Amino acid sequence: MTRPNLAGIHHTAYRCKDAKETVEFYRDALGMAFTTAFAENHVPSTGAYDPYMHVFLDARNNNVLAFFELPEQPDMDRDRNTPEWVQHLAFRVSSVEELTSAKEHLEGMGLDILGPTHHGIFQSIYFFDPNGHRVELAADIGTADQYEELARVAEPMLEEWSRTKKAPQHAAWLHEIARAEHGVD
Repeated sequence: MTRPNLAGIHHTAYRCKDAKETVEFYRDALGMAFTTAFAENHVPSTGAYDPYMHVFLDARNNNVLAFFELPEQPDMDRDRNTPEWVQHLAFRVSSVEELTSAKEHLEGMGLDILGPTHHGIFQSIYFFDPNGHRVELAADIGTADQYEELARVAEPMLEEWSRTKKAPQHAAWLHEIARAEHGVD
């Protein structure tokens, strides 16, 4: 028996409060095309009665974002034991200039935007969709050497974290880059 030969992520799916509002938000805010809708009264995988609308949006580059509206389920909520900043959808933009332009566009829509935040090898902005899902737009700015170094220290960092549950310092240089960019000592 062999492991599956994955060809990428087919789609990611989240719950939404209102399918139409969600489609309009991702279309207007991020330019995603609404491509597909499925609606059933019974869940195909389980046979359970649970009416739903399942919508799919093209996030480009063969990436698909999907949402379920479940009108007969209790109101959606978030995991209260996990901070809001942890679970999020992160999308790549091609440059810091595009990130800045996106921020202006989203603020023009009345959204509260956090950032840009400098992460050493990328910069990002954050905001919430109408369902309360945190969304991040990120622009890569790292060098090939920086990405290579991060790959080199990934295993040692994970091993140290597993033993200590304290932040390993193998990649502390990322924060030094961010501080230098902002002129902070």
